[in-house]
Amino acid sequence: MNPRYAFFFKLLGAVLVILLLALLFSPVMKFVEMAARELVYFWWLVLLLLLAVWLIWGLGGKKK
Repeated sequence: MNPRYAFFFKLLGAVLVILLLALLFSPVMKFVEMAARELVYFWWLVLLLLLAVWLIWGLGGKKK
């Protein structure tokens, strides 16, 4: 399969999964709506998420 098609199908699948989860879990949609209204609160959550990702994968790398 062409790598471009593979990327497209992966992206399409991710979007479909996100939409399906959003439809199944309406509290998540309410949270996203509230976060969109209160951008300051939302950005703190984004920063906390990035910190968590950095702690999980950044510090767990190969040791020199």
